[in-house]
Amino acid sequence: MNKRWVLFLPAIAVFGLLGLFGYVFWKDVDVREIPSAREGKPMPEFRLTAVNDPQTVLTRGSLDGEPYLMNFWATWCPSCKFEHPYLNSLASEGVRIIGVNYKDERDLALDWLADYANPYEIDIYDPNGDLGFELGVTGAPETFFVDSSGVIQHRYQGPIDSAVWDNKLKAIYDAME
Repeated sequence: MNKRWVLFLPAIAVFGLLGLFGYVFWKDVDVREIPSAREGKPMPEFRLTAVNDPQTVLTRGSLDGEPYLMNFWATWCPSCKFEHPYLNSLASEGVRIIGVNYKDERDLALDWLADYANPYEIDIYDPNGDLGFELGVTGAPETFFVDSSGVIQHRYQGPIDSAVWDNKLKAIYDAME
């Protein structure tokens, strides 16, 4: 029996992988729009302190009542520094933003907020990444859109700037109000 066709198996595998890559690359797929297993589900319960006051304990109930963005950020994150001025702009326009200082040091976070201003209505200190783990955070910055009932409506990975906000995220936020 002729087994020459076996010689073509590596080429078939390479072309298959190239086809898959091409589909993802040329298709309108945004890798920052990875759906969260938590979308459509309530924000998990947590018990963490405020960045600016280790005596203030914050819980999920501290956040309920109005829609908000929950933004995971850190001083070690260059994309967070890029995003930060735009978050200040959104906050000045009335967008409610809850910050989660993620796997960071409290003193560095306080210095950052003093130097670059604070867009966060509430800033949660998550030094071990516990809340981030519950939400499936893969890195900073990452932002969750949470409605007034405390249900996660959307997850966005990466820095938010005016183009991303105006073209994609503003409509999601407006729909939650």
